[in-house]
Amino acid sequence: MQRRKFLKAAAASMAVAAPLIATSKSATADDKVRFRMQRYWGTETDHLHKNFSKELRKISDGTVNITHFRGGELVPNDQMFAAVAKGSLDMAQGYGGYWPGQIDIGKIESGLPGAWSTYDEAQFIWEGQGLLELVREAYAEKGVYFMLPMFNGPYELLTTKPVKSLEDLKSMKIRATSTMASIFNQFDIPTTYVPAEELYVSLSTGVIDGLVYGGPLEYKALKLNEVAKHYTRLNLIDPGAVDSIIINMERWNSLSEKQQLAMKMACRTLAHDHHTWNMNGQLTVASEGLFEFSTLPEADSKALTEAALNTWKDEAAKSERNKKAIDILTKVAKATGRV
Repeated sequence: MQRRKFLKAAAASMAVAAPLIATSKSATADDKVRFRMQRYWGTETDHLHKNFSKELRKISDGTVNITHFRGGELVPNDQMFAAVAKGSLDMAQGYGGYWPGQIDIGKIESGLPGAWSTYDEAQFIWEGQGLLELVREAYAEKGVYFMLPMFNGPYELLTTKPVKSLEDLKSMKIRATSTMASIFNQFDIPTTYVPAEELYVSLSTGVIDGLVYGGPLEYKALKLNEVAKHYTRLNLIDPGAVDSIIINMERWNSLSEKQQLAMKMACRTLAHDHHTWNMNGQLTVASEGLFEFSTLPEADSKALTEAALNTWKDEAAKSERNKKAIDILTKVAKATGRV
C-alpha cells in the first residue's frame, strides 16, 4: 500500500530520477496492457522474470502485464532489436553486441574491452557521465526506447584445450562477437560468430575450439563444461558484458505516465536482481571444480589492453555520438589511472 501511495505521488509530481519521454495521452491509469518480452537467456533466469512480472503488476495496479519468452523462442537472439523496432516484439532483454551494424553505439553499449574495471565505475560512466543519454538517443532514432543497462559478470575465454599464451590461440578458431573479434584479429587469431543456442554442438563437433561469451555461470548453464573445461581470464573488463532492456517506442509512448514510472521502477529492480544473481552464481560455479582456471601472462594481458584501445579509436570514428561516448570512457580511464 505504501508503495502504491508513493507511486501515485511520484507520478503526480513528475519527481522521477530520469525525465520521462513525452507520452501520448491514449493510455489512462485504468488501461490494461500486455507486453511480449523475449530475453536471450534460458530457463536459468525464469525466476528473475517471474518476480519482474509480479513486481510490475503490483506497482502498476495490475494494468501492465508481461508475457515472457526465453532465448530464441520467438526470434533469433541477434534479431531481437530489429523485432522490437518493427513492433513484432514489444520489448526485449538483449545485448548491443549482437546488432552493432544497426546501432552506431552498439559495441560501446555492450561493454568495450577496457571500458571499466568495477561495477561502481560502470555505473558512474552510464548514469553519472552521460553514456545512458547517448545510448537512448541512438535507439530513439530507430524507434526504440532504451530503458537501462543490465550488468553481467565476467567475460572470459573458454576453450577445449589449455591456453598458456595468445600464441596458442592462433591455431584455434574462437567464437566472438564483433568487438572481441576486432581485438583477436590484431593477433591473427581466427574468429567466427556462432549463436548461443549452437555453442554446445559447435564445440563438441570442432566447428569452434573456444569462445568468449561470459563467465562460469553462463558456461555451466549452457552445459559447455561437458565439452570445454579450460577457462582463461583475459582481465579486459569487469563487469564483462552489458545487457539492455529495450521497448518499442510506440508501445512505450502508449503507456500513461504512471505506467511508465512503474515500468522504470520494475526494470531497475530486475537489473539489480539480475546482477546480484549473476555474481553469486559465478562464485558458486567457480567453486564446483567444473573448469580449470588460468590467466594469460602479464605481457599478453597488456598487449590485449593496447589492442582494445585501438577498437576505441575505431568506434569513435563512426559518429559524433560515438566520439562523445569514447571521450567519456577515456576521461574516466585516465582518472582511475588505467590508461
